[in-house]
Amino acid sequence: MASTGIDFANANHEAKVVEDGPMGADIAVANDGVMRRMSVIPGIAEITDGAIAGTEAEKRMGIIEGFRLYPKAAAWSMLLSTAIIMEGYDVVLLASFYAFPQFNQKYGTMLPDGTYQVPAAWQAGLSNGANVGEIIGLFANGIISERYGYRKTMIVSLSAVICFIFIPFFAQNVQTLEVAEILCGIPWGVFQTLTTAYAAEVMPVPLRCYLCTYVNLCWVLGQLIASGVLRGFLGNHTEWAYRVPFAIQWIWPLPIIIGVIFAPESPWWLVRRGRIDDAKKALLRLTSKNDSNFNANDTIDMMIHTNALEKEISAGTSYWDCFKGIDLRRTEIVVGVWMIQNLCGSAFMGYSTYFYEQAGLATENAFDMSMAQYALGAIGTFLSWFLMARAGRRKIYLYGLLVLDVMLLIIGFVGIAPSSNKAASWVIGSMLLIYTFTYDFTVGPVCYSLVAELSSTRLRTKTIVLSRNAYNVIGIINNIWTPYMLNPGAWGWGPKTGFFWFGLDFLCIVWTFFRLPEPKGRTYGELDILFTNKVPARKFAKTDVTQFHGETVRLASVSEESNEKGAYGEQKEYAG
Repeated sequence: MASTGIDFANANHEAKVVEDGPMGADIAVANDGVMRRMSVIPGIAEITDGAIAGTEAEKRMGIIEGFRLYPKAAAWSMLLSTAIIMEGYDVVLLASFYAFPQFNQKYGTMLPDGTYQVPAAWQAGLSNGANVGEIIGLFANGIISERYGYRKTMIVSLSAVICFIFIPFFAQNVQTLEVAEILCGIPWGVFQTLTTAYAAEVMPVPLRCYLCTYVNLCWVLGQLIASGVLRGFLGNHTEWAYRVPFAIQWIWPLPIIIGVIFAPESPWWLVRRGRIDDAKKALLRLTSKNDSNFNANDTIDMMIHTNALEKEISAGTSYWDCFKGIDLRRTEIVVGVWMIQNLCGSAFMGYSTYFYEQAGLATENAFDMSMAQYALGAIGTFLSWFLMARAGRRKIYLYGLLVLDVMLLIIGFVGIAPSSNKAASWVIGSMLLIYTFTYDFTVGPVCYSLVAELSSTRLRTKTIVLSRNAYNVIGIINNIWTPYMLNPGAWGWGPKTGFFWFGLDFLCIVWTFFRLPEPKGRTYGELDILFTNKVPARKFAKTDVTQFHGETVRLASVSEESNEKGAYGEQKEYAG
């Protein structure tokens, strides 16, 4: 039976069908020009042998075996990711304050019925203040962390947030709160990118998705803690009801700083900086000493080979390079994946307590429902780890969006009932609980794995920065119109807002189907080849890949090298 492969030897990387693929599977190989340029790298033969062994070892590695070999890497990654709890905490804290009587009386204005509300314009301004700060912090992190390393950047950011928390704690007016949100947003922006990138770089292939999605769990835990803290202060009618929740944010930074001081640097970052010996030392600190089969040199060779491959494919490491050549497609996908988190109706979750109130629930019940919502979100993230062990990221993301779309449509239709209809209010609340569970079971956690895996290693930090900033820009838009949608003093759509998000989520489904590839089980070098060869998104999972030879050129091995003239890595021509 004839089988299909892909001929990528031509200069334009145009895909053609050829008759040499096994079992009908498409085959993606490195471009011959790239192989020729790599062949002059000193020591490339030894590096290639080690890289092949390291790649095979990671692809054979099971989940249990991975955790036995990389327990320290998992622990260090979890420590850094814990910083995200602060951002998740503040996002819900601020949005929930809009349903908090004590906060509204201090910072809001009196409505005709005698109650107090923070005006919709200031609600949007306060929520967007953090997003503006995060955009600044993200762009700065893309430059600073690549120059000074993840550890130093993290320590400085954590120290800054300790100082900035004093501002909201002592704020006497809404303008001071706005300044506080902008300043606190700067280190939060650093955490958003750095924690995901660190997790992606210290974990092997079978464990990447778990530690990357742990970032989402930290986000949800922050939201759950914030809801619980505010629920506990509902009966307190003094200023401490909103000051203490701000002060609780001081709990996290200092312990994390102490841990980060002793954490190893990312070996991938050290390889990019040319510090190979330091990279090996960092890798040994990340792995267990009990596995006699593990060869740190092979893993470092895999990193060196992948870094060299990416340098030949796309040499630059600036923000502009994210929009050039094959990296343009990778940037589009990663940006799209993170934008969808804010385009699929998740704004309902951030404003859930306020939303529940506007849907007709009492304040106490609204906070109770929010706590249940975030608890379900945490459970959903835990369960997503079992799902990702069996299903691909693309499938989970796509089907998750489909289920969310159905939930949004139901919320919209039930919202047609008057707010006095208590049964309808509880149905809406129940639908939002199911929505949150589904989101944190699928789209929420899987996003973190996708953005870390689909960006190139040399541009990973900057690509994640661009994607998260795109997310923040959509978040700013959401924070402008969501209060108007829900606020009875503005547009007053209430639950009928579900119709609006249903339409946007449907567009997200269409984009995901045609543009989102499957990275499950792929090394970073294999993903480089798939993107270089312009393999369609729907064929990623079924395409066989090798990064160690081209269509007619491959790199010499050490055994072959001894029989040939010249330096390491002399070209070998072969047919087929």
